[in-house]
Amino acid sequence: MEKKIGCYICTGCGIGEALDVAKLEKIAAKEQKIPVVKNHAFLCGDEGINLIRQDMEADGVNALVIVGCSPRVKTESFRLGVPMMDRVDVRDKCLWVLDVPEGDKDAKGNRQMMAEDYVRIGCVRVKKMNDPKPYEASTPFSKDVLVVGGGIAGLTAALEVARTGYNCLLVEKEESLGGKVAKMHKVSPAKPPYNKLEENPLPKLMADVKGNNRIRIMNNTVVQKTVGAPGLFDVTLKGGSGTSTERVGSIIVATGYNFYDPSKLDKHLGYQETPDVITSMEFEEMAKTGKIVRKSDGKPAKRVAFSLCAGQRDTKHLEYCSGACCVYSLKQALYVIENHPDASAYLIYQEMRTPGQMEDFYRKVQSEGGIFIKGDVKQVSAAGTGLTLEVDDKLLRQNIKMDVDLLVLATGMETTVDTVDPNSASPVGSQVDELPGSVLNLQYRQGPGLPSLKNNFPDSHFICFPYETRRTGIYVAGPARRPMGIASTRTDAAGAALKAIQVVESVARGAAVHPRAGDLSFPSFREEGCTQCKRCTEECPFGAINEDAKGNPLFNPTRCRRCGTCMGACPQKIISFANYSVDMIGSMLKEMEIPEADEEKPRILVFACENDAIPALDMVGRSRLGALSPFIRIIPLRCMGSMSLVWIADAMSKGYDGILLMGCRHGDNYQCHNVRGSALAEIRLSKVSETLDRLQLESDRVKMVEVNIMDAETLPQVINNFVAQISELDPNPYKEF
Repeated sequence: MEKKIGCYICTGCGIGEALDVAKLEKIAAKEQKIPVVKNHAFLCGDEGINLIRQDMEADGVNALVIVGCSPRVKTESFRLGVPMMDRVDVRDKCLWVLDVPEGDKDAKGNRQMMAEDYVRIGCVRVKKMNDPKPYEASTPFSKDVLVVGGGIAGLTAALEVARTGYNCLLVEKEESLGGKVAKMHKVSPAKPPYNKLEENPLPKLMADVKGNNRIRIMNNTVVQKTVGAPGLFDVTLKGGSGTSTERVGSIIVATGYNFYDPSKLDKHLGYQETPDVITSMEFEEMAKTGKIVRKSDGKPAKRVAFSLCAGQRDTKHLEYCSGACCVYSLKQALYVIENHPDASAYLIYQEMRTPGQMEDFYRKVQSEGGIFIKGDVKQVSAAGTGLTLEVDDKLLRQNIKMDVDLLVLATGMETTVDTVDPNSASPVGSQVDELPGSVLNLQYRQGPGLPSLKNNFPDSHFICFPYETRRTGIYVAGPARRPMGIASTRTDAAGAALKAIQVVESVARGAAVHPRAGDLSFPSFREEGCTQCKRCTEECPFGAINEDAKGNPLFNPTRCRRCGTCMGACPQKIISFANYSVDMIGSMLKEMEIPEADEEKPRILVFACENDAIPALDMVGRSRLGALSPFIRIIPLRCMGSMSLVWIADAMSKGYDGILLMGCRHGDNYQCHNVRGSALAEIRLSKVSETLDRLQLESDRVKMVEVNIMDAETLPQVINNFVAQISELDPNPYKEF
């Protein structure tokens, strides 16, 4: 179908009063040769939308340039079923960020020039777009969900999937379902008034799962191998009756947690030195039998001490808090108190962490006689028929000694999921049919496990996209993802179930999942130009690209999240999307007008990540947080990882005086939406000095800054300081060419 573009300019929100709309129309119609150009005073209203729809129906307009407000607002209004469309923001990032005093002709002219440039690049973007065709596989997509792990997380996830109307295959390596919760006596409160122990919810949950005809259960079974991609996963299962291969659309890993090995704890805690020092799980199993006794002689244990953070928040053991241990120990303290009328429960803690309604449960234990000691156990020694503890009491500021019958160590949680270094890549052919200890044994170029984020847990994005791993279509739920208690685990599992359903539905439409949800495009590879450099396979954050025996990229479209990192990585420029390409951005930056050197109006090109920097810039305008320099021109990028060094050379050759790259923060305390995009861009920029030296330009002309979505208040200063720095340099000599 031939492309016919319509450009529609909104004159509302003060745009018509501040800008010469006739000139904007002239640029679109005459300069950019857009066949249909119109304006409307209220384009997002019913009348304005009908104007566009009428042109689509009567005149065959099938590509749109919408000039008005930010593409992050009025999204539903402009959801017109047109895949080739660009929203040109002349309000939030032009009118609302420029200081134009009354009667200042220069300032008004600068504002008009900025708006005109944005109209130009919007028209170019759409002219360079092609209609993205969704990926269609040669075999049918599956919408079934595989859940690995039959504990409370896996059971909950399976039930939620089935209740939503999808088929679920539940795989458990043990002979019976239930996991660690099956060993528990009672559970902490999950409903009002949050101050009473509750019966174990597992029996009812298991009955519901077994009674649902959409759930197929396979016990004594492990995953031997996982190949394919979302909608097309082929999973080889190994059980007592042999192996079988199942086609599933998405996978939920709910394998639970392992307790930290107590034998690794410091000897002064006495574990394995005396039988009366036990772990929380050992105590739980004891309580379930109805007898809380000293293991040394079987006599009732009436004085029980609980050492919270046994090895946790400790650089020698586990650096993190496991989140649920305090509440878990409070529950067990109630076991002791309720078991004997004259019993005593001592909780020795560093900080008592009882978030939300668990504060009520904490007060319940206080009121029942629980004794709380802020401090550390310094020494444990056997003393006749019990133990003597030496405790450093932080509140009394002295060491105290206490005699108890049992010491219970609250050891922390570790994930059961095998993880791999997300920055590493396995050599071609390293995959094996079965890797002992691997949960999924993924046949991915990047390795058989799931990439870890922090503390070896297989999370993907701890700020924006919980449940998601860096392997599209594979989700982790419960304490396998991060430490959590039972109530949180059930909520977490329900969330993972919804994510697993979302991805199979998106894949069936050929659409991407987060962060570019709904995007129908996917990268194409011009294979004849490939030099087998492997940069695309190594830099893809989501493992979407494998390699064949010769090192050629093997692309898996349904794994792709459309970030464009592979495009930015490719030195040969052979990777592009139907609606996003190196040529498109290069053409956009070349289309803007560059003033002559004697005009003393520098041009600063800003490449801004659409995930953090663009929203932050929107907030600058919307909240009037400060005026930006009128000399900047902003081009949004899908991710800073898609940034090609070709654009830097092209911009400098065009005559831009400076280039500012604004990418997501990365590191321990924040994260790029596409995991590694901004970090990769930073690495690539380290090579920019060579390019600028070759052009005989100062390396200070190019700078990258990290932008948190909440950095709006400081952005004006960051941008304007860079403009001031560039203004001190001589104009780019390439302006003359």
